[in-house]
Amino acid sequence: MKKKYDVAIVGAGPAGIFTALELTKKNDKLSILIIDKGRQIDKRACPARKTGICVNCDPCSIVNGWSGAGAYSDGKLSLGTEVGGNVKDYIGEEKTAELIKYADQIYLEFGAQKIVYGQNDKRVDEIMYEASKHNIQLIPCPVRHLGTEKAFDVLGGMYKRLTNHTKTEFRELTTVLEIICEQDKAVGLMLQTKGKEPERVMADYIVIAPGREGAQWLTQQARNLGIKTKNNAVDIGVRVEVPNSIMDHLTKDLYEAKFVYYSDTFENKVRTFCMNPGGVVSEEHYDGHIAVVNGHSYADEKLKTKNTNFAMLVSTTFTEPFDEPIKYGKYIAHLANMLTGGGIMVQRLGDLLKGRRTDYSRLGKSTTIPTLKSAVPGDLSFALPHRHLMSIIEALRAMDKVAPGLYSKNTLLYGCEIKFYSSQIHVNNNFETPIRNLYTIGDGAGITRGLMQASVTGIVVARDIIKKLRV
Repeated sequence: MKKKYDVAIVGAGPAGIFTALELTKKNDKLSILIIDKGRQIDKRACPARKTGICVNCDPCSIVNGWSGAGAYSDGKLSLGTEVGGNVKDYIGEEKTAELIKYADQIYLEFGAQKIVYGQNDKRVDEIMYEASKHNIQLIPCPVRHLGTEKAFDVLGGMYKRLTNHTKTEFRELTTVLEIICEQDKAVGLMLQTKGKEPERVMADYIVIAPGREGAQWLTQQARNLGIKTKNNAVDIGVRVEVPNSIMDHLTKDLYEAKFVYYSDTFENKVRTFCMNPGGVVSEEHYDGHIAVVNGHSYADEKLKTKNTNFAMLVSTTFTEPFDEPIKYGKYIAHLANMLTGGGIMVQRLGDLLKGRRTDYSRLGKSTTIPTLKSAVPGDLSFALPHRHLMSIIEALRAMDKVAPGLYSKNTLLYGCEIKFYSSQIHVNNNFETPIRNLYTIGDGAGITRGLMQASVTGIVVARDIIKKLRV
């Protein structure tokens, strides 16, 4: 491996990948190093996808490696500016829309499916009108669904393009010990590759795009460098699983129904997120040991299940003196893991409402058959704060008016689902930090919350670097 590069990118998720794609599109002579704590895409494998049992791989292949969590995600590309991040706050709505369209064309070039959901304006208006009767807001957003298997192929194609046809290198199983700066300018990285001695690598420009899994690491790096951070809302909740029959009338047109409800008791914002028709509930690990729940679905009709799953998240913004939102989220997840012996908990809504634990006998009576076979029956009230649990219950009750059957005793709730993108790093409109030539982008920087807007941040950074190189 070289010791000096034009650009070093930390994190091989969509933000990092699109940085490299745009850089090489503008100048294919640039030497680029991409670093990730996970493996290259062809080596990523999750045993639980076949066995249904998580074996605690280190690093977790679901969230680490080439294409980040996107490789095993449901592969939703949100094509609206209101969903998936706050990019428009930095570059404006018009520019954000333009770059979403541009990034979408790149995904299509690499094999993304052409169908887009949520474009039937009449049906969207009908659902929005019905939801408004019950104080529920529908956030309309066109969605291109890749599917888990297609997302793997599309992002894998990007790997081959970069590593086979440009001067881009990918270094797997590597962490960053330190961002090296000289006179308020980023000049290199201290790397630690598994099984090797620490190594110093220099670069003219450094792009930090670690994804959600690296959010806490990035926050610490920012503090070390004296870069200001701001706490975003902490999203903590559950993953809901119900039969397709309850959600089909929404998902067949929208694919993902993004609802927002403000709870009755605490007026907390509760939102639905990552809806997976015919999908599967899954388990993923952070920091090598914290288990959290997620979900995905395949594009292939033969692989679809009889259930739909989605996250129901409660958003809370903490104020001073508390400034550890990521640590707080991990603490909640750790409580749930303690109760299950390390895995994901599942509870029937009916049992939760009766104040009793779901056991294997009660779960066996459920007409909703769990798709995460390794989930351990339990009582979520011992892990989730009362405020969050009440807000989720009230939101489910309200949304039952739009999706009859949702507020059922056999609705399954998996815990906990937590999104680790809570610290927003101080950057300018090109996502450059106060330290010259150091950029930070994507979900881990608290700027985006999904594949598409993360990709857009990479494009913005690449164009800014190209502009500087030409001066």
